[in-house]
Amino acid sequence: QVVESGGSLVQPGGSLRLSCAASRIMFSGLHMAWYRQPPGKLRELVAWITHNGIATYVDSVKGRFSISRDDAKNVVFLQMDDLNPEDTAIYYCNNYPPSNAHWGQGTQVTVSS
Repeated sequence: QVVESGGSLVQPGGSLRLSCAASRIMFSGLHMAWYRQPPGKLRELVAWITHNGIATYVDSVKGRFSISRDDAKNVVFLQMDDLNPEDTAIYYCNNYPPSNAHWGQGTQVTVSS
């Protein structure tokens, strides 16, 4: 029901744009979010966007990341700029709050020189 893509190896200071294609039942009229799980750590919330487009970010990514959604295509995006090694993680999208039924495989983002 959800497929994340766009992860890659990138140098510090670089940018990536992640995409998440979700099923209609998961997406339509619901809040969506990006989460990440750094190596050896628990999964954490990164940003979420309400069904009407209001975005909120955790402090560590404010000013660097931007979440958006395309309701016509059931896709949510995460634009990540000025990446640093602490952003290395597997990135997932899900509803906000998350549904256990909607975790996908995630997409790996590695920030390293």
